[in-house]
Amino acid sequence: MPLLEPDPEALRPREPRTPAPDRVPDDRARGTEEPLRRELTALLGPDKVLWKVSDLVRYASDASPYRFVPRVVVVPEDIDDISAILSYAHGKGREVVFRAAGTSLNGQAQGEDILVDVRRHWTGVEVLDGGARARIRPGTTVFRANAALARHGRILGPDPASALACTVGGVVANNASGMTAGTTRNAYRTLSALTFVLPSGTVVDTSEPDADERLARAEPRLCAELLAIKAEIEADRELTARIRAKYELKNTNGYRLDAFLDGHTPVGILRGLMVGSQGTFGFISEVVLDTLPLDRLVSTALLFFPSLPAAAAAVPLFNEAGANAVELMDGNTLRASVSVEGVPADWARLPKEAAALLVEFRAPDAAGREAYERAAAAVLEDLELIAPVPSVSNGFTRDAGTIAGYWKARKAFVTAVGGSRPPGTTLITEDFAVPPSRLAEACGALLDLQTRHGFDAAVAGHAAHGNLHFLLAFDAARPDDVDRYAAFMDEFCRLTVERFDGSLKAEHATGRNIAPFLELEWGRVATGLMWRTKRAIDPDGVLAPRIVLDRDPRAHLRGLKTIPRVEAIADPCIECGFCEPTCPSGDLTTTPRQRIVLRREMTRQAEGAPVEEALLRAYGYDAVDTCAGDSTCRLDCPVGIDTGALMKEMRHRRHSPREERVAALTARNFRAVEASARLAVGAADRAGRLGGRLGAGTAGGLPAAATRLARRAVRPDLVPEWLPGIPGAAARALPRTRRTGASAVYYPACVNRIFGGPDDRSGLSLPRATVALSARAGMPVWIPGDVRGTCCATIWHSKGYEEGTRLMANRIVEAAWGWTAGGTLPLVVDASSCTLGLAREVVPYLTDDNRELHAELTVLDSLVWAADHLLPRLTVLRKAGSAVVHPTCSMRHLGDEAQLRILAEACAEDVVVPVDAGCCAFAGDRGMLHKELTDSATAREAAEVTSRPFDTHLSANRMCEIGMDRATGRSYRSVLLELERATRSARR
Repeated sequence: MPLLEPDPEALRPREPRTPAPDRVPDDRARGTEEPLRRELTALLGPDKVLWKVSDLVRYASDASPYRFVPRVVVVPEDIDDISAILSYAHGKGREVVFRAAGTSLNGQAQGEDILVDVRRHWTGVEVLDGGARARIRPGTTVFRANAALARHGRILGPDPASALACTVGGVVANNASGMTAGTTRNAYRTLSALTFVLPSGTVVDTSEPDADERLARAEPRLCAELLAIKAEIEADRELTARIRAKYELKNTNGYRLDAFLDGHTPVGILRGLMVGSQGTFGFISEVVLDTLPLDRLVSTALLFFPSLPAAAAAVPLFNEAGANAVELMDGNTLRASVSVEGVPADWARLPKEAAALLVEFRAPDAAGREAYERAAAAVLEDLELIAPVPSVSNGFTRDAGTIAGYWKARKAFVTAVGGSRPPGTTLITEDFAVPPSRLAEACGALLDLQTRHGFDAAVAGHAAHGNLHFLLAFDAARPDDVDRYAAFMDEFCRLTVERFDGSLKAEHATGRNIAPFLELEWGRVATGLMWRTKRAIDPDGVLAPRIVLDRDPRAHLRGLKTIPRVEAIADPCIECGFCEPTCPSGDLTTTPRQRIVLRREMTRQAEGAPVEEALLRAYGYDAVDTCAGDSTCRLDCPVGIDTGALMKEMRHRRHSPREERVAALTARNFRAVEASARLAVGAADRAGRLGGRLGAGTAGGLPAAATRLARRAVRPDLVPEWLPGIPGAAARALPRTRRTGASAVYYPACVNRIFGGPDDRSGLSLPRATVALSARAGMPVWIPGDVRGTCCATIWHSKGYEEGTRLMANRIVEAAWGWTAGGTLPLVVDASSCTLGLAREVVPYLTDDNRELHAELTVLDSLVWAADHLLPRLTVLRKAGSAVVHPTCSMRHLGDEAQLRILAEACAEDVVVPVDAGCCAFAGDRGMLHKELTDSATAREAAEVTSRPFDTHLSANRMCEIGMDRATGRSYRSVLLELERATRSARR
């Protein structure tokens, strides 16, 4: 055991608790039982079978109010693996559920036996026919697919609010639509072809000319039964008319019976049935979707009304005017949205009865937009709008930032309202549709129903299509509260069906919570045909039982999850999963959502219970050590939950008093530490090259061998491993500069004072390039003589050393105040992570006096300095042919990504930002502590980068550049180095 191995006890939850009724039982503490684990491992290999109880728990929750703990989780890589899993399940009488993003709101992504992760190895987009179509793998997010299509001026038809996280496979399997898709742009209508695996293992590619012949040979009984059901439906005129009428509204409840009317052959029928089948008919391994034009000219308004029915009454007017989207938000939704960054604070004072419509027109050209704006103006003349708070304008705008803020508030409906729910309550998201002409009436009826059952729900929806969502919060641990919810659901379903002839699920699909009400909506005959179709396709009931079809009238009350209190920073989490695509560790260990899910399960357990002990043992590495701490999860979480900050707090909890004292000592003596580090880097570089020549090892020679020994002796999370390709030491002397006449103070980050750059042996270092560029632009910078021994404090902050962070944070702010003459000059920092540290992350650790000093400082990233202040004064003399750029996570926090692209475009003719660009997870030295983290985090971006040659590879953070060097085998450099080369006169 390493000398300083942390004690898991430090991570034990501190919140008061009582054992929850839905806690994982003690007998599950050892994880997957035998022989299930052994047999699947033999079938698929050990890397594809997740069996620890921590694995099972983190996959047990999704965005729905349900929680079911699987027996095992498997991670297939290809269709052969899928077929093997299905064959095993048939032979052993097991059940299988497929899970991709886990953003489903009705429990479709949860299973109680074999759960199959079809996200990790199932991503990719191939743009076809110049963007008219796209071939997409099921684990690809809608956002990722649209990013690839945007280059061609195209977009997918479905546009769910969860597009950032939800996957295309899930969208097709649930027929999710969104703000604008309605009934004409959804997956059913835009599907060109798909490939799927039936429960029997038969693979069907609907684009193959002989697909029906192959299916007839492989599945003759299935083909016969599908044609028999088709004939039966077509022979019943009343049923046929009913089916057609049901799909005039948005409807995802039950199976697509119109597939029997639209498909003429068994393959054609299956093609339609797979859409909205919710994983109960097979696995969709690939889809080809027709795309739509991306109309880029927009005019948008957020209009406020005195009541929800009043807002709903205006919807048909905007529909007639040609609005692309008309979204409804009630007062509860608007007030809860204040928690979303960028939403006006005065929305918190909006009247409870108020409501708003978010109306948007899109056009391909200026003339089209102007015509829409005239039509919208005519509608506005007859509306009675209110302006209850100063930020309300009730006017249309073309400003992209304002429009993005409106949509951010709307798309955060579930998460923002859910985040503001009473602590400890479970969130239910309902989704229904009525004829748009009766929307106002339905709103009034819904408000009355909520009041009678004691709910104060939030309401929003795609009003243009008569589609409303509302949220209810109740305590799933209290039987009386569950009964209240059950009574509400019974009456709500009858109201929707009997009064409005509406759809009980417009776009979220049946799942578990509407399955008992399926026959209420569809009737006995149609529901019987759905059961018959399920038996035909999946006669053994292997796939997703109890999802879509369930005869238990109380099935929607089974498996409701309790929400125990956890750390305050994470407690608002509703487990939506929006944070997961950006997380660097998602394919290696855990995601932010899973880190919180695991904390909640610990809190459900009695203290010292076997399950809690097992979770604690795994949590150190799976959650704390392999968190990059980049906090991009906060940016994608609609309520700003910073799981990275929570993990830093966990690191702090694990530190012994001795470790904290040593960390503080390094901060006090950082000048000596910095000098020693630079000498050590230089010595290690020389030793590594010598060791390589002598054959002392293939992983970096002598330094690598020495650090591996030290890591085993001390602790892997404390001692970095020397990796091949780590650059040598920086020059000892910084460039000479003058304070007199300086336009800015230049602060070379400590990483650039310790590590050399890629050009240190053949060209300028980054500090010299920055000084040269600034002088060339007539805006010279000054490097203070006493910068050595100072740091932005990120070294200590990222590891959770609070006293060390406090010491260095106050030292650097006091120094910066003096250097900049009390904030008169801007402070330019040449590493984006250090800019973020100085600009924001030091603030909580400052004394009151130093916080006032910090408020007067202007901290600029070198990207901003170069793009906004230098580039307009420089002449580009030469350009590279092509460049690929790596935006860092700190740039995302700072909002500096645009400046990186501006600089790159000044230096190269063709600039590419990889669609899969994300945090490299090198995170200072974390990539040297856990190199597997960076390997995993960069895999997709690296594949994209290495798929073609580039003349130069650009970023603006030395450690991130090192991480990308390792990931791609290419040499990344600061964009300022490239800009210096591009603007350097030929005489030099």
